[in-house]
Amino acid sequence: MSQKKVDAYKEQKANRAKIMKKEKWILRLEKLAALAVCIAAVCWIGFSVYGKVTDGKEEVKVETVMDTSALDDYLSGIEEAE
Repeated sequence: MSQKKVDAYKEQKANRAKIMKKEKWILRLEKLAALAVCIAAVCWIGFSVYGKVTDGKEEVKVETVMDTSALDDYLSGIEEAE
């Protein structure tokens, strides 16, 4: 081997821990970015499906009317008796 290759190998060997740490950091960032993309895709798909499912349904509102005059008379009668 030439002296140039030997010097390059020694430099790489000396900085191996630093290089490995940097590679691990980059790998973590790549995994985090992939996870964010997957979560965004799942949320988007879920929202789209929910929108299509609820699009065709109409909400039916039921209005209930109750006559409370008998109850009001009874309560006013109790208040008068006291």
